[in-house]
Amino acid sequence: MQSFRTELENPVVEKDIIDLEKKIRAFREGKIHDEKFRSLRLARGVYGQRQPGVQMVRIKLPFGKVTFKQLLRISDVSDEYASHNLHLTTRQDIQIHYVSLDRTPQLWAELEQDDITLREACGNTVRNVTASPSAGIDPKEPFDVSPYAHATFEYFLRNPICQEMARKLKYRSLQVKRILHFPMYMTLALSLK
Repeated sequence: MQSFRTELENPVVEKDIIDLEKKIRAFREGKIHDEKFRSLRLARGVYGQRQPGVQMVRIKLPFGKVTFKQLLRISDVSDEYASHNLHLTTRQDIQIHYVSLDRTPQLWAELEQDDITLREACGNTVRNVTASPSAGIDPKEPFDVSPYAHATFEYFLRNPICQEMARKLKYRSLQVKRILHFPMYMTLALSLK
């Protein structure tokens, strides 16, 4: 496995990615036990698949918000590193399947160029904070929950209390109408090719 360097401006993110690359190398060299490595990679959004030699990478999108530029970046990364398909989840995230474990640090670095993270998208962490898809655009909503959902996301991301939790937590910001409304989310497969 080759080492790589990132050109990211955020030193915290850059350290996370380089740390993942080092841990993958140590795992390949037999210096990290399977179970310990599993916990490390899950907290970095890398999830093993049943098919040998490939991983699922979960992209953490705070309250499901993604810009057009970010979606293009995600699509390009999927074309370069994976199966060209994007899987939208019920927790308002995106998954990319059939990624080589050795290429996950480079994939993450490319995503971070447009402020897209994998950090804590899997494992026993606060995986995501979700909100109504119409938050901020519904003219009948009493107030927009988006800033609160984003602040909650930022508070929990890399927070020491959220590393190695006993079980995953899933937070939801509600959209308030006349009565509380819980929109149903469906898991969809999307191809941007």
